[in-house]
Amino acid sequence: MFFKHKNRISAFQKVGIFAKILLLSISVRSQNTDNQRIIVGAERLELLLPMLKDKQVALVVNHSSLVGNTHLVDTLNSLGVCILTIFAPEHGFRGDADAGEHVKDDYDFRTGANIVSLYGKRRKPIPEDLEAADVVIFDIQDVGARFYTYISTLFYVLEACAEQNKDAIVLDRPNPNGHYVDGPVLDSRLTSFVGIASIPIVHGCTVGELANLFVGEFWIYKPESLRLKVIPCLNYTHSTPYATAVPPSPNLPTERSVLLYPSICLFEGSTCSVGRGTEWPFEVVGHPDFPCDSFNFVPRPNASNKYPIHSGWLCGGWDLSKMPIDSLRASKQLNLNWFLQFYHQFPNKEVFFREDRFLDLLAGTRDLRQQMIEGKTEAEIRATWAADLEAYRAIRQKYLIYRE
Repeated sequence: MFFKHKNRISAFQKVGIFAKILLLSISVRSQNTDNQRIIVGAERLELLLPMLKDKQVALVVNHSSLVGNTHLVDTLNSLGVCILTIFAPEHGFRGDADAGEHVKDDYDFRTGANIVSLYGKRRKPIPEDLEAADVVIFDIQDVGARFYTYISTLFYVLEACAEQNKDAIVLDRPNPNGHYVDGPVLDSRLTSFVGIASIPIVHGCTVGELANLFVGEFWIYKPESLRLKVIPCLNYTHSTPYATAVPPSPNLPTERSVLLYPSICLFEGSTCSVGRGTEWPFEVVGHPDFPCDSFNFVPRPNASNKYPIHSGWLCGGWDLSKMPIDSLRASKQLNLNWFLQFYHQFPNKEVFFREDRFLDLLAGTRDLRQQMIEGKTEAEIRATWAADLEAYRAIRQKYLIYRE
């Protein structure tokens, strides 16, 4: 039998499976030749399927894990691959849970696989989760910011595979913010689920490159025990513009919101709204105490956010939803000035920052809050990042799969 499966596969079915593999392989090669479109790792079945021969598989996936228009789970299941477990990250297997919302364990009736949450009681697979699996496949679309938690899930999954002697395969996808590197490097004393490793806010890596970096720099426990394989994208470079095939999470519905996210997310360390509960999440910022003369909005519960901050209140602020995509890409740096200027214009600075100091975790440093209070300029603040950022760039260079 070519693949283990719960049901016996007949000779006729085997022929069908190999025919599908051949057709998919030919299709990918043809598209590669014809128009040089970006081909993500999950589409390169001619490389993936031989690695799964006689293996029982666990998948770390969400709604973005697509092979063309078909979910990776359904694609592999149709080819007779034995899928034992589906691990779901933040926002859930279907990608419809709020940020921070508890994700429950579940069951996938189509494959018979258990769905295990990695955003609830535990964020790292335990031995019982992986006991029967031979290999774990990670395939999730990232957006290139340190505080976007899918890369924290990647870190913990790689560590669990190393500890439990399981193979790990990362199916790579482009980074829509992979064309630059910027921001303070995480102070390891502030390690959290929104800052899992000592990388800058905008890390400039794909998930495949980060996986190699986490392992190669010995940042995970027992990396020498891990058998890691990355299946790279084709026709992608870090300067290639890339819009995600589907919204990577409920509150990043547009290409503009994805590009703005690394800069605007700092506002979540304040008492300001970033547009959750509106039509423009991460494309507007505002607060009920901010002047409403030029632009305002009212957050309300919706499908993407059940409990938005300042729900029902008129928030004055700034509208970034008309910014040209090309200009956002061309800037090639974190826009810290938006955060500094909003604070400068905020009428009641004593209530600007969240009391739980969440800003420290997002920024990866305790310095930014104090620097803002002291009235430091963007140039002065950036100077304090410079040395650590250059050191990170040198590390990153060793693990790049794609040219700049």
